[in-house]
Amino acid sequence: MSRKRRSFSAQFKFKVALEAAKEAKTISELASEHGVHPTVITRWKQQLIKEGAAIFSHSPNDDQQKGQAVEADLFEQIGRLKMELEWLKKKVT
Repeated sequence: MSRKRRSFSAQFKFKVALEAAKEAKTISELASEHGVHPTVITRWKQQLIKEGAAIFSHSPNDDQQKGQAVEADLFEQIGRLKMELEWLKKKVT
């Protein structure tokens, strides 16, 4: 009989990885406390340390520019759809 693979939420992973990074308890203690294999906790901790800097690397201007680019693309698509609709209305009559 095979076991189903367990999946954990991002919030849970972050919480456990943060506890591991604090090093208040050993990895083994955390593993038995949360019911997760120590290797998994170590991997989450490494991922947190490696990719944690990305959280603070984004500036508000980057997010604003991305939003404006998406907005421009959407307005362009709306314009094309309006033109197509008008063309179809003329062809039907």
